[in-house]
Amino acid sequence: MKRIMLYALIGATGLTLTACKDGKPPFNEIPDFVQGDINQTSYDGITDDLLTAGLGASGLASPSAPAFADPLNPTAAELRRLAIYNNYRALVDTALGGGYGTFFGPQVGASGDGLIPGDEVIAFMAVPGTDVPVTVMAQVPESFDPERPCMVTAPSSGSRGIYGAIGTAGEWGLKKGCAVVYTDKGTGTGSHNLATNTAQRIDGTLTSAEEAVQFRTDLTEQQRATFDSNWPDRFAWKHAHSKANPEADWGLHVLQSIEFGFYVLNEKFGRELGNGETLLTIKPKNTLVIASSVSNGGGSSVRAAEQDTRGLIDGVAVSEPNVNPEVDHDFTIRQGEGPVITEHSRSLLDYTTALAVYQGCANQAPVIRDTAPLNAAFNPPAIGENICNSLANKGLVTGATLDDRATDALRILNEEFGIQPEQNLPAINPAPDQGDRIVFADNQLRIPE
Repeated sequence: MKRIMLYALIGATGLTLTACKDGKPPFNEIPDFVQGDINQTSYDGITDDLLTAGLGASGLASPSAPAFADPLNPTAAELRRLAIYNNYRALVDTALGGGYGTFFGPQVGASGDGLIPGDEVIAFMAVPGTDVPVTVMAQVPESFDPERPCMVTAPSSGSRGIYGAIGTAGEWGLKKGCAVVYTDKGTGTGSHNLATNTAQRIDGTLTSAEEAVQFRTDLTEQQRATFDSNWPDRFAWKHAHSKANPEADWGLHVLQSIEFGFYVLNEKFGRELGNGETLLTIKPKNTLVIASSVSNGGGSSVRAAEQDTRGLIDGVAVSEPNVNPEVDHDFTIRQGEGPVITEHSRSLLDYTTALAVYQGCANQAPVIRDTAPLNAAFNPPAIGENICNSLANKGLVTGATLDDRATDALRILNEEFGIQPEQNLPAINPAPDQGDRIVFADNQLRIPE
């Protein structure tokens, strides 16, 4: 009956609706992946704001972190302010003379100290296969123009929380008048104090009650008490102890954050039809959506673009995305006149493991030992020799002498794992500049030195 009345109302007002693929008219609805309450806070841009939590550019640059009035009972606003302060400074150099305030920073291209008024909407969401909550948030600046809508994704970098990309994709998007959609990708804080049985609400405040929190272990009360008795004063963390694999869904988290962003925008700017229904007016087809962020956040946005079958994303602008492409051995890689690399495109875990195993020995190779004056200080020969001997005993390097074994370890890193000679410990004079052309010929990707 409700929808029939709405159809009559639409007909009477002369509006024409185009049905969605499922046959339903395009009404705004809370995405089904949202869990629990949706919390909204408006910031005036004077006492508090979206980008700096009221600290302004000068407060973010201060070496003194914002303090709590009561350190044992910080408020949600105080926790948010500290989170923004720490996350901003973690990725943005605010030191004097480094370009902050001149080339980048909240105050650049903005009035005053760069405070940005607007609305912040935050909720928990889930993905299929797990009920471990993921945090999602949308920030809508007052400068957002519904006639020219734009949206920027800002998934957190590393294992940071919901404000992890505030100083990178967040700042750029907000200053351009775009809505910014964030997700912690199932990482972030989410600590469970096993001694006190307290966990963090979505706003960071603590509770021991059975209510929605960022993470709480599935231990029974007896199991928790027994564990605390045997190993007191321990914490469990969502990313490490939830038994979920959030990284597998990072692309989906970003896509869902975009859907959440459209829901928030239409709640604010959509056409109200009465009876609590809102007509969608801001849609993917009329909104510029840029998938962005850095590091793991950038990698998440790349994954989202790969998985986007609905045309949500218009472009990708990321920095140092951490991605592991599928290995394709149909081509080889050769830099300059260096060796041809066939076993390329390994995972980050493979590269870090190889360095951990071989570098201590490789640093004793004559080409490094004899050209790097500080090598002995950082890589004592006695320790390096022990590492080389151990590798030789395990059959991981060959050679009868220390020099032979160290040289073989260096060869393995350079030739089998593709660690370039320029990345070895000593400063090696590079070859004459050959430009940055990439040549693909004879089934080889040739990268000039």
